[in-house]
Amino acid sequence: MAGHESGGRLGEEFLTPGRSSFTEFLAAHRPALLPTRPPFPDGVRAAPEQFPHGTTVLALAYRDGVMVAGDRRATMGNVIAQRDLEKVHPADDYTAVAFAGTVGLALDMVKLYQVELTHFEKIEGIPMTLSAKATRLAGMIRQNLGQAMQGLAVVPLMAGYDVRAAEDERGRIFSFDVAGGAYEKRDFHAEGSGSPYARGALKKLFHPGMSRREAALAALQALYDAADDDSATGGPDISRRIFPVVSVITEDGFERMPAAETEELSREMVEQRHSRPDGPTAAP
Repeated sequence: MAGHESGGRLGEEFLTPGRSSFTEFLAAHRPALLPTRPPFPDGVRAAPEQFPHGTTVLALAYRDGVMVAGDRRATMGNVIAQRDLEKVHPADDYTAVAFAGTVGLALDMVKLYQVELTHFEKIEGIPMTLSAKATRLAGMIRQNLGQAMQGLAVVPLMAGYDVRAAEDERGRIFSFDVAGGAYEKRDFHAEGSGSPYARGALKKLFHPGMSRREAALAALQALYDAADDDSATGGPDISRRIFPVVSVITEDGFERMPAAETEELSREMVEQRHSRPDGPTAAP
């Protein structure tokens, strides 16, 4: 960010006391760097099918915290634009953001959100509460409303481990709408074009107190069901060894499940589907 004077000193904007929001700092001094700036001149409209879109992501609470997962496909109209897209990202040590929607805008928004949380903690000396993180992300989404109305929507899913909550309620999940509404979800949620099928699978597979392995298999089964009925969602690609991204957030912080573990569970699930194509039934 060009904020240096000719003598090598920081510009005045860096020396003026301000609020703890890095987004507000950019809006005041370098608005062109915001991902939510208007991307087109007046009168020019977007053609959404010309931009890569990410699809299905989900989160579910389990015994040790919360799990976040996403498929890897990005589509551009009827074309597969990318097969190995990363849709699940750490926002800080105890928070993750997954996204569906316009890939370029979503990735920029995730990067800005990561800086936003770090900036707040450096200025205030304490991290945001999880509810405050959801509110801050909702505000960033609201700034993108103009692009969303042109079809360039970003729909994140936020999950975190809340050390202040009761022991069995520390894994928390928040969804958002394109206008910046934030909604806390209980137990599980999914976003993206395949989300109705993923939520249907989680509805029958979820149960309180799931182990990490049980939760991971449920997430993979839900993504498989989404891919089975939604062409924009990618299933496990055995030949290319491209598998969903699965991450967990516990009292130890954010952790992406090792690729070998995700592959093993994905192969196990696909093998089960050979004998039971519709997947497992709900537990009695």
